[in-house]
Amino acid sequence: MTRFRDRSDAGRRLATRLANLPRDELVVLGLPRGGVPVAYEVAIALGVPLDVILVRKLGLPSQPELAMGAIGEDGVKVVNDEVLGDARVTESAFARVELREREVLRRRAERFRGTRARRSLVGRTALIVDDGIATGSTARAACRVAYAHGAAQVIVATPIASPRAVARLRREADAVIVFESPETFLAIGQFYDDFGQLTDDDVVRILTQASAT
Repeated sequence: MTRFRDRSDAGRRLATRLANLPRDELVVLGLPRGGVPVAYEVAIALGVPLDVILVRKLGLPSQPELAMGAIGEDGVKVVNDEVLGDARVTESAFARVELREREVLRRRAERFRGTRARRSLVGRTALIVDDGIATGSTARAACRVAYAHGAAQVIVATPIASPRAVARLRREADAVIVFESPETFLAIGQFYDDFGQLTDDDVVRILTQASAT
């Protein structure tokens, strides 16, 4: 079974699987928090820009873990019509959830980027990176948000993912690149020697460092 020393090690090893990607219009997007140090190593290895992709799930009012949609920056919204149809959520109830999550999204964007503008994805290839993918729900939402932001192509890359998540993501992204996808998958942390929790300050430090290179 593959093991990574930490997220930086995982990012460097993942980058070896991505070396042949065309880089002219490539933007690496880390999923905060854990995906950012992995994405940083990928961006450095490939010599391409790094940003974060901020996604907030819109959970059903009666069942918050079930997504009725997702939102991204600049007013982007994707809706899960199937879930909405089954749940019969009113427009006002949907709006309340969206308003709450947009405020969280705004604060996180302000915290992570400071005065830096979001990198445009229009006509570009978005390479979405996380430190591991168990179910794929957040990564799937990130794919939809990236397309809604105008990405011409979306690729998901991660050091480790469950086979089930990979299968689901292949229905959302143009490509899914995984360093390893073991049949026995209990938790992402089982594949890392150091899987410590990151803080917002850690994310800000990494993004600031990337912008200076």
